Amino acid sequence: MLELAILGFLYEAPLHGYELRKRISALTGHVRPVAESTLYPAIKRLEKSGLLARTTEPGSVAAPRHVLTLTDEGRQELRHRLAQPAQRDVSDENRWFTVLAFLRHLDDPAAQATVLRRRLAFLEEPSSFFYEGDRPLRAEELNDPFRRGILTIARATSRAELTWLSTTLDSLEGRGTTG
Repeated sequence: MLELAILGFLYEAPLHGYELRKRISALTGHVRPVAESTLYPAIKRLEKSGLLARTTEPGSVAAPRHVLTLTDEGRQELRHRLAQPAQRDVSDENRWFTVLAFLRHLDDPAAQATVLRRRLAFLEEPSSFFYEGDRPLRAEELNDPFRRGILTIARATSRAELTWLSTTLDSLEGRGTTG
């Protein structure tokens, strides 16, 4: 998720490490804060892989600052990761939001629709946070108001996402006019 966010934000514009960290934190920080000890090793891995480049420019007050830019290989890698996200990137809500944040960088509406259809298929599978044996439990079956709350909130969120997915897929596939 972190590497995808790095590639996605650098696809849009070259950034200093600090600015990149702020943008990633704004996207995911409420769930997974981005520490320098996590971000900078990920940047170095991507740089070593040839997916991004670092240039130095004079600092405004102190030390020189490093500007990160995406290479052509990095742009291709981002599009590949967006077109073929790992199943975990489709099933984990926070990872999914990172994919969605940059899905517009896939130029092909059919490729975008394919990714959205994977999420749709995941959401349409019966599931729950709580089970009785192998059977997923519904909110109405629980006496615990807190667990019932989790399932009620999850159901409402899923319904909203299903509506959005349907509208967006219609638009991408030429059956609607809104997205």
